[in-house]
Amino acid sequence: MSKKWITPSRTEGVASRQAHADLPTGTYEREISKEGFFGPAAFMHHRRPPTGWINFEGPLRPRAFDLAGLKDSYSSPWSATRVLHNAATEIRFWRLDNPMNALARNADGDQLLFIHDGQGELFCDYGHLSFEAGDYIMLPRGTMWRLAPSKTVSVLMIEATNNHFMLPDKGLLGPHAIFDPAMLDTPKINQAFRDHQANDGETHVEIKKRGQVSVATYPYNPLDVVGWHGELSPVKLNVRDVRPIMSHRYHVPPSAHTTFLSDRFVVCTFAPRPFETDPGALKVPFFHNNDDFDEVLFYHAGDFFSRDNIDAGMMTFHPSGFTHGPHPKALENMLVSKKPATDEYAVMIDTRDPLDVGAGVDAIENKEYVNSWRTRE
Repeated sequence: MSKKWITPSRTEGVASRQAHADLPTGTYEREISKEGFFGPAAFMHHRRPPTGWINFEGPLRPRAFDLAGLKDSYSSPWSATRVLHNAATEIRFWRLDNPMNALARNADGDQLLFIHDGQGELFCDYGHLSFEAGDYIMLPRGTMWRLAPSKTVSVLMIEATNNHFMLPDKGLLGPHAIFDPAMLDTPKINQAFRDHQANDGETHVEIKKRGQVSVATYPYNPLDVVGWHGELSPVKLNVRDVRPIMSHRYHVPPSAHTTFLSDRFVVCTFAPRPFETDPGALKVPFFHNNDDFDEVLFYHAGDFFSRDNIDAGMMTFHPSGFTHGPHPKALENMLVSKKPATDEYAVMIDTRDPLDVGAGVDAIENKEYVNSWRTRE
């Protein structure tokens, strides 16, 4: 079991002794911390919201993209728009109207598909999986696969470049908290897979390596396995099966909602949960400096309670070094919530290394997002 030495912290001036609770009257809390929310931290109490700027210029400005504006459909995932990327990951948004013409294979790293819209069938080396909106599908590096949608699908793709996706250590909560590993579905060699094998004509496999695509052509369908065994396979998890932890007396940080992790970034899932009921506890995310991580949020479905004018299919990007928190409208519910629970599903990606914005996404950017923290008179 991990251990922590007893090291009391100091308090200066007018301040709460408990983070995220019992704020001095009329103040707004801002957290400054190391290593995300895992390292040493300080909690500032301000007289005004820390995001009360009247102008914000330069490359650190927060950005928002309406990915629903990407209307083009691509048969290959490697043709999909690359929205954000660095050496450890790339994030694409892919629209697919019809079954893929070729098999895909990622030789650069594990691939995580988040199904935002639509439904259909996945065929891969390991067998067959049906999928629907809200599904995460993790494909180990090197897997050959094909999607056959029964209706148009929109997919958020997250790559662990030259790396793997793993499950987080849930610590004192135990391995069955948030979601039980038994909830992970795996492909089956079933009749649907055998029917897919019957289409045994010439097959192309589009293999991505170091960002470039090679094509291997087979005179047959290479998804021709008759059986397999082992510990490595694709897995599927739906966001409805995520049971977020919460405390009625303490607003837990986003890192508590980690679903998958790689060496240089984490993927978290925000799912509906009860609001805090303690009268002194914050009911909205606290202001903070994400000084060590770039923060990306993809809004999947529901009412995004800490944001204003954000719709499903949008993505926000907060570069590290930028102080942020709830929008002014959400601050009205900082200590008193108007409803018993949140109603949102969102995917968060926090990267240890700075992200670059991909080419071609300027056309879908909401340039006014930086002004969304301004107080409306």
